[in-house]
Amino acid sequence: MSEISRDEVAHLAKLSRLALSEDELKQFADQIDQIVDNVSAVRRVEAEGVEPMSHPHSITTSMREDVVIPTLTSEQALDQAPAVEDQRFVVPQILGEE
Repeated sequence: MSEISRDEVAHLAKLSRLALSEDELKQFADQIDQIVDNVSAVRRVEAEGVEPMSHPHSITTSMREDVVIPTLTSEQALDQAPAVEDQRFVVPQILGEE
């Protein structure tokens, strides 16, 4: 059974200031019917007692322990740098000029 008629689509097209051909009116009426049928099918699903969820799969976050480990000292990090100034890497300026 059709939920929306060709005339209703034509009325909506007129309100929206769309010029649709007869073929387009029929095509859109059929597409809207399919959409309405799909929404109706979702409404028929028994969802009583089903917990709402944000994702279809259960998601667990695997976290590791924070462990302090030794890192490079400033001297070790800057040891192989081509240019160093005030204990920082010197790189060419890329934005604007001084």
